[in-house]
Amino acid sequence: MRVIPLTLISAFSLALVACSEPENQQAPTKAPPAEVDVAIPLEHTLTDWDEFTGRFEAISNVNLRARVTGYLVKKSFKDGQQVKKGDVLYVIDPRPFEYELNQIKAQYELAKKELDRAHLLRKSNAISQEEVDRRFQELQITEASLSNAKLQLGFTNVVSPIDGKVSDSYVDVGNMVEENQTILTRIVSTNPIHFRFEGSQGDLLKYIRLDRAGQRPSSDSTPNPIYIKLMDEDKFYHEGKMHFVDNAVDTATGTIQATATVENDAGIIYPGLFGRARLLGRANYDAILVPEKAINTDQDKKFVYIVDENNAIKRQYVTVGNLLENDLIVVSKGLSGDEKVVISGSQRIRASGQEVTPNMIELKWTPLEVLGKQASTDTDKMTETDKE
Repeated sequence: MRVIPLTLISAFSLALVACSEPENQQAPTKAPPAEVDVAIPLEHTLTDWDEFTGRFEAISNVNLRARVTGYLVKKSFKDGQQVKKGDVLYVIDPRPFEYELNQIKAQYELAKKELDRAHLLRKSNAISQEEVDRRFQELQITEASLSNAKLQLGFTNVVSPIDGKVSDSYVDVGNMVEENQTILTRIVSTNPIHFRFEGSQGDLLKYIRLDRAGQRPSSDSTPNPIYIKLMDEDKFYHEGKMHFVDNAVDTATGTIQATATVENDAGIIYPGLFGRARLLGRANYDAILVPEKAINTDQDKKFVYIVDENNAIKRQYVTVGNLLENDLIVVSKGLSGDEKVVISGSQRIRASGQEVTPNMIELKWTPLEVLGKQASTDTDKMTETDKE
C-alpha cells in the first residue's frame, strides 16, 4: 500500500481554499471625515459690565441717647417700625424741667423790671451808669438761663434725628436715663442705602486707563451706573449710582473700597445684606463673540478649534472676556473674526491636522435684557406680592 505524505495533503487543502476565495475581494473602506458644526464669529458693539460682591450699609446709623437725666415715662413707637425725622420716640418726665423753667421765667421778668426801673432812675441821676450796666448784665444772664431751660425741657421729648428703621428699645419705661450716656435705641436709614464693595488693583488700573483714553469716565467724578441683585434673585433688579472711591489701596489686601448709592423705595434691602453688582466697565466697543461651548480648556489656557481652507483642524489659543446672558462669550485676543470656528462636535476631534466635514452655521445675535427697565417692573411686581 502506497503512503501519501501529510505535508502534501495540507498543501493541497490550502490550494483548494485559495481557489475558492473571490478574486475581486476589496480592502476595508476608510471612515469618512467627522462632521462638525462651524460658524464665523459674530461681531457686535457691546458695553462691558464688571461684577463685584459687596454688602449693603446704612447711610446713617444713629445710636439714640438721652440728652437730659430723668425717668423714662413713655415709649411712642413699635419695635422695628419705620420712623420719620422729628417723630417723638420717648418721653422723659418733664415736670422737673417745667418747674425749673417757671422759676427762671420769674427771675427773668424780675430782672427785666429792674432794668426798666434803672433806666428811669438814671434819667434823674439817682443811680450811676455802672448800676444800669450791672442790671443789664443780670438780665442777659437770666435770659440765657431761660433759653437753656427751654432747651432742656424740649429734650424730654426724644425725637428721631433721621428717617429710618428703628430697632427695639434698649431701656424700658420707668428706668432712669442719664444725660449723654444712656443709649435708648438705634436707628438706621434704609432709603437710599449704600452698597460697599472692593475692587482689585487691576480693576483700579483698568478704570484709570479707560478714563484717560476717554472710553469710560472715572467713578471718582462721574456717578457711573451700577445694577445689583440679592442672593435670592436671578436678575440685577436694583439700580444705583457710584458715590465714592477711596483714595488709597489697602496694602494688606491689595484692594480699594468703593461705594454706590441705591434707591430702596420698596424697602426690600436691609443693611448687612450681601449683593452681587454689575458696574459699567467699557462702553460701546466692537467685540468678537463665539458661543461659550466653542471654548475649550487646556490646563490654564483657553482655545478654540478652527477649520482651515483644506478642512483640516487647527487649535487656536484665545483670551476670553465676559460671558453674556445670551451664552455668547467675548474673545478679546486670538481671533480676527473671519475664521471658521468649531461650535459643535469638538468631541469628534482627535488631533490637530485632522480632516473634518464642516457644516456651516450662521450665528445670530439675541438682544440682551435691558438692565434697570425690566428690573424696575419686576421689582414692582415683587413688591405687590410682598404686600399681599
